[in-house]
This record gives sequence, structure tokens and C-alpha cells, in this order.
Amino acid sequence: MEILRYAAFTDRADGGNPAGVVLDADGLTAGEMQAIAARLGYAESAFISERSGGAATIRYFAPEAEIPFCGHATIATGVAIADREGAGTLLLSTPVGPLGVDSRNVSGRFVASLVTVEPRVEVIAPAVRTDLLRHLRLGEDDLAPDLPVMLSFAGNIHPIVPVRNAAVLRSLDYDYDGLRRLMATQGWNATVAVVHRLGPAVFEARNPFPPGGIREDPATGSAAASLGAYLRARGEVTPPATLTVHQGADVGRPSVITVGIPRTGGVTVSGGAVSIGA
Repeated sequence: MEILRYAAFTDRADGGNPAGVVLDADGLTAGEMQAIAARLGYAESAFISERSGGAATIRYFAPEAEIPFCGHATIATGVAIADREGAGTLLLSTPVGPLGVDSRNVSGRFVASLVTVEPRVEVIAPAVRTDLLRHLRLGEDDLAPDLPVMLSFAGNIHPIVPVRNAAVLRSLDYDYDGLRRLMATQGWNATVAVVHRLGPAVFEARNPFPPGGIREDPATGSAAASLGAYLRARGEVTPPATLTVHQGADVGRPSVITVGIPRTGGVTVSGGAVSIGA
């Protein structure tokens, strides 16, 4: 068994979000996958099994728990396979449903794209919203006046928390234990997307990730997809549209995530990935 290491949503080894990738995980138990993910310590690691032709099964593990879906580890997997076999398409069976992953050569390096499951956007209960903001240590004056706090799903449920300006985003300092308890109670097992709009379809984001045992995720493909679904549902973009999300600079691993927003259906998340060795 070979454990690969890739940084996704970047073109440099010290950027993006690192992921472990195991392309031959058929002989591993869930406990062994969890132990590998914990040892690596990355936000998530991906494990491929039951590969036959153009289809396979994928599972995702954070250091402390299995995660239903992970964007950056899927992108890392797509590029890792392309590095070995060339560009192509793979249909992945995931805990949240089937997921198509394409890889292509762009100017001498591989870029992978995935199409999410059908998104949905929901209102957050007022009491839960109050608790969320309290644990994020954000006041009403810190929030963007034109973009509400909502829940958005494109594989994982992500609270979308738009803030007023870059200064609020830079100063984010949340209550880790309190947010972790709230997210466990609500069944939110991914990240909270705290975002700031830089332009009509350009955002920067910070993503606390207590459920995975990670204080802050450097690049979150599923959260970027959920943000795209949120913007479409609110009429903030005119599909087909392209959303760009900048993330990771606050933790020293800058990343860029590209989201294609169609008129209907799942959104497309795209990015490059680079091998970061042992």
C-alpha cells in the first residue's frame, strides 16, 4: 500500500490543503483508514477501493472522524490518478451519492474537476444562529448587511457566515470547544464557511473545522461549492457563472478554488494539486 500526499487547490507544495491519498485501499478496515488519517494529520485523507474500469468507491477520513464528502481530497485523488494514468474520468461512489471526477492537462499540469450532488440551501433556526455567532465571537455589526447567515449543502452541510469586511475576517478568533459542541449537536460534520465578498463572484474565506480536529482548513472544496449554491439560490449570481474563492492565506497555505455554477443541478469544483512527497 502506498500513501500519497498531495496539496490541492494550489500549484505549489507549500500552498493549498494537504491530503493523503491511498489508491489501493481494498484491504484496509475503517479503523486502519482512520489510523492513517490521524497519523498524517491532514484535514482529510481519501481512500480508493473497489476500482473497476471507470468507477470506484471513495471514503474520506479526518484525523478524528470519517467525513461524508471532501472536495480537496477528491481533487487530490483526481490529480494523483492522472499523474499515473493520464487525464480521464472516474465515477466515484461516495457516502453522499455518485460523484464524477474529470482530470485534464492544462499548460503541462493536471487540473481536476468534480460535480457535486444536488445542493440545497436552508434557513438557520434563530436560536442556532445566535449560538453559532456566539461561538464564532461575532456580533451583528460584524456581519454583511446584504447576505444572511444560512445553511448550504453540496455534499456537506456548511453554515455560510458572510462578514462585513476583510478586517473582521482577519481577526476571526473563535471558541473551538464551544463551536465543536454546537456542530456535533446540529450534525454539522464539516466546516463553517466565514466569508467576505471581494467582488460579484469573488470571495475570500476562512473555515473553522472542529469536527475534524483541525482549527482551520486551508482550502475547502465542499464549502466553496456550498457557497456557490447559496449565491445561486439567493440570486446573487446569474448562472452560468464562475465563482472564485481565496482561502488559506491566514494559515500560511494560500489556495484558489474555482466553482462553476450552472442554472440547475450540482455545481462544479475545480483546482490543481501538487505532490508534496513523504
